Amino acid sequence: MSFNMAKPRTDFPPIRACLFDMDGLLINTEDLYTLCHNILLSTYSSGPMDWVIKPQLQGRPAAESIRRLLQYFNLQNVDPVEYTKQLHKVQEQEFRKSEPLPGALKLLQDLKGGGKVHIALATSSARSHYLMKTQHLDHMFTLFPENRKILGDDPRIPKGRGKPCPDIYLLALKAINESLDEGEEPIRPEECLVFEDGVPGVVAGRRAGMRVVWVPHQELAKVLEGKEELVLAGKGDEEVPVKAEEFVGEVGDGWAEQRISLADFPYEKYGIVVKS
Repeated sequence: MSFNMAKPRTDFPPIRACLFDMDGLLINTEDLYTLCHNILLSTYSSGPMDWVIKPQLQGRPAAESIRRLLQYFNLQNVDPVEYTKQLHKVQEQEFRKSEPLPGALKLLQDLKGGGKVHIALATSSARSHYLMKTQHLDHMFTLFPENRKILGDDPRIPKGRGKPCPDIYLLALKAINESLDEGEEPIRPEECLVFEDGVPGVVAGRRAGMRVVWVPHQELAKVLEGKEELVLAGKGDEEVPVKAEEFVGEVGDGWAEQRISLADFPYEKYGIVVKS
């Protein structure tokens, strides 16, 4: 596959804020989501979840994900509310088994310990699910200041403006800027680095005018082989119209990169200084 490549930008300012997705990036809950759906789908003599539909669900608000899932498996006769209710019962058990993914805890500790880069969480998970997934991982999630944890049911995110819309990342940046020390210059979008595993989240970060590190699940990487440059350009989801004020990426513009994991992160590349 060939593209019209943009000239990559090379004069980026140092990164001053890192904004993190959660599921499938920091913790292994994307695999747990698959497990939970497969348990429930089997009761309808359906499933299992595959990596054709899976990428369409990642990072999206729960109601939209359920709608797409039921449509994909021709279960339109199943009440989405009832399916969601049953799913929550399964998740209540499985989500409490979540674990950090490789490199995630060290990356957060390095950034927090360095003192120069602000961090925030921007997850599509609603508060009830967030607590299920993280209460046993306090050592990890207390690294994020409470006012810089933006969850999927935050009332400040307009209805219908979840990922791939940029609102959640712009809100995370706003939360950081509102709590900077006196005299510290407000952080601009291009001084932010978004960490994502799902395509809608990459699109959201790019549309927010931020740089992005994409760390896809190995199975997602296989499905999207040959399309990586389009994803990194923020062109992985054309269903949501781009507003005039949103940033539009180009293939090869240098604003995003793909990594296998969060381990051994190249801080110097982004002008980030951490304590050794």
